[in-house]
This record gives sequence, C-alpha cells and structure tokens, in this order.
Amino acid sequence: MTDSFRINDLHVQTQSALIVFEVIKNRRSIRSFRHESIPENYLRIILEAGIWAPSGSNAQPWEFILVREKPIIERIKLFSPGLFGDPDAVVILCINRERVKRGSMSEDLVAVMDIAMAAQNMMLMAYSLGVGSCPINSFNKKAIKELFELPVHIDPILMVSLGYPDKWPKAPKRRPLEEVLHYEKY
Repeated sequence: MTDSFRINDLHVQTQSALIVFEVIKNRRSIRSFRHESIPENYLRIILEAGIWAPSGSNAQPWEFILVREKPIIERIKLFSPGLFGDPDAVVILCINRERVKRGSMSEDLVAVMDIAMAAQNMMLMAYSLGVGSCPINSFNKKAIKELFELPVHIDPILMVSLGYPDKWPKAPKRRPLEEVLHYEKY
C-alpha cells in the first residue's frame, strides 16, 4: 500500500511521484561551486540520464563532450559570458546533423528541443546526486567548434556546468497553475 501525499493541491498516491516532483521543484541554476571533485560514476550517471531523453523520430541527435581539465574550462570561459564560477565539469551538448538526417527530422527546432530535454534530464539527475548545474546558452559556438575541432556536422547548442554548490538558492516564486492553465481553449 502506498502513502498519499499532497503537493500543493494535488493528491499524489506514490512515493516515487513525490520524489520526482521534489527534484523538479528544488533544482536550481548554480553559478558558484566548491572546489570538490565529482566522482566519475556520478558523471556517468548524469550523462546516461541525458541519453534517455525523448527525441523526435528517435533520432537521438546528441553528442556530449565532457570537459574536466581546468585549463580547458578556463579557455571556454574566455568566450562564454554565461559560464560562471569554477565548475568541476562542463558538458557541451551538440547536435549531430547526420543523425538528424537519418531520423528524417524535418526541422532543426526538433533537434534543439531534443538537446534541451537531454540537458534537463542531466540537470535533474545531477540535483538528485547533490551536484549543482547550470544551463548555458551564452557562448561563442564557433569558438567551441574550433577549440574542440568538431566536424562540420557537429554543432554545439548548449553547455551545462556541473559542480558541488557553495549553497542551494531558494526557489523563485512561480506563477500559479491557475494563471497559466487553459482548458479546451485559451
């Protein structure tokens, strides 16, 4: 028998639903990190979570570059105004255009959404392991292509910084569901 819980005004029947909802609600963008190394097995679990994201036509158009070497992270920071603090690791999420073609995905937007969902999976898994994260779109994509010698069909789309947070910020206020939910029509 499962316990019942209340999440705001929603009645939830399972412990796992409560845990997932708490992870979603409590994950924050972390921009200040402690100088502590993330265990390799944690990084692998975080990256594994990324490949379980949904993808249009199951194309799985993602490629991930894990960067842990401090001199390389410092070089990335030179052309990434959105990369703050001293993260232990940075994941560069790229679109593999060859996979997009094979998956018969008609729009680039679908592949970008796939990358975003992979990043969200990674960030939620990171939080559940006590690791902070921050999505970063503010970086020079051409410089990343050059620095990592990416082939022409691989395009960097998003970065996620990872590290143990100096502190967990409080959640910002959210608009209530009643304000954003529309039934059957706007």
